[in-house]
Amino acid sequence: MITLGIETSCDETGIALYSDDAGLIAHRLHSQAATHAEYGGVVPELASRDHIRRVLPLIEDCLTEAGLSVADVDGIAYTRGPGLAGALLVGAAVAESLGWALDCPVLGVHHMEAHLLAPMLEPDPPRFPFLALLVSGGHTLLVQVAGVGRYRVLGESLDDAAGEAFDKTAKLLGLPYPGGPELEALARDGEAGSLRFPRPMTDRPGLDFSFSGLKTAVLNTVRDGPDDLARRAAVARAFQDAVVDTFAIKVRRALRSSGVSHLVVAGGVGANQALRDGLQSVARAEGVAVAYPRLAFCTDNGAMIAYAGHCRLAAGERDAAGTDVRPRWPLDELLSPGGG
Repeated sequence: MITLGIETSCDETGIALYSDDAGLIAHRLHSQAATHAEYGGVVPELASRDHIRRVLPLIEDCLTEAGLSVADVDGIAYTRGPGLAGALLVGAAVAESLGWALDCPVLGVHHMEAHLLAPMLEPDPPRFPFLALLVSGGHTLLVQVAGVGRYRVLGESLDDAAGEAFDKTAKLLGLPYPGGPELEALARDGEAGSLRFPRPMTDRPGLDFSFSGLKTAVLNTVRDGPDDLARRAAVARAFQDAVVDTFAIKVRRALRSSGVSHLVVAGGVGANQALRDGLQSVARAEGVAVAYPRLAFCTDNGAMIAYAGHCRLAAGERDAAGTDVRPRWPLDELLSPGGG
C-alpha cells in the first residue's frame, strides 16, 4: 500500500509518499517563510494562494523521485486540522479530487497526531506507551500515548503556545520572521543569569502551561531597559532559559506520574537545541529514553501526514462524504484506528 500525504495547514506545503514495504520513499517541502517575512507573520490569504500554486507540482516531483505514477497511489491522507481554514481547504480539495479520480480512499489527518507520530519515521522509533511533549507555533500539549489514537492530554497551554511566545518575543526584540530560530541564535550571545524571568505555573501543582505572563515580563524589560545588542541577547537568553526550565519541570512531573519509560518531543519548537539539552538532562535523571524526529520533520511536513494517514487508512478508515476541514480540533477527540 502506498499513501500520498498532503500537508497545507499553515505556510508550508509538504508532500510525501509512504509505503508499508519500504517506509518513506519520497518527500518534498516548500516553505513560504520568505513571502511572509515582509509582514512579520503568516498572512492566511497569501498562504492559501501559494499552496494552490505548489501542491500539484510537488506531488509530481515526489512521484518522479519514487519512480511511480499517480495510478500507483493506493490512498491519500491530507491535513484536516487544526490550522488555517483556507490553507486546509486547499489540501482537502486536492486530496478529495485525486481520490475521486483514482477511485482510492481519502482520509483527513489530525495535524498534531501527525507531529506526535513523526519520530516513528526514524530508524529507531520509540515504543508505546510514551509521554509526548508537542510544542509548535499554535499548540503546546503534554500527552500520555498508549498507542495510535489512544491519547490522554495531561496538560496544555491556557493561553499562548510556546512557539507563539517565541515568535512574539522575537518580534519585540526586532528579529525577523520566523522568530524562533533567530531568537535561539541571539540567545547564544546572552550572558546566563544576567536577567531572570518567571517560570510560569511551576509553583503550583498540575501540568498546564501559561506563557502570556512571561511574554509580558519580556515586554516590560525591553521597554524599560537600554536598547543595545548585549541587552537584547540577555533578554533572549533569559526568555529561552525560562521556557526550557518550565518544560523541564512539567515533563519531570508528567514522567513521574505516568510511569512511562520513553519521552517523545515533537513540533517546531522541538528543534531548539537548548530545549533538547534541557529535556535530555531530565530524561537521564529520570532514567527514560528520549526521541525526536529529525530536524526536517520537526516543522510541518508531508512525511508525518503520510505516515499518520497510512496507519489509519490501512485499518480501513475513510472520510465520509462531505467531510469538512476542522481549523480547531482537540486531539483527545481522536479514536484508535478502526474506531476503538
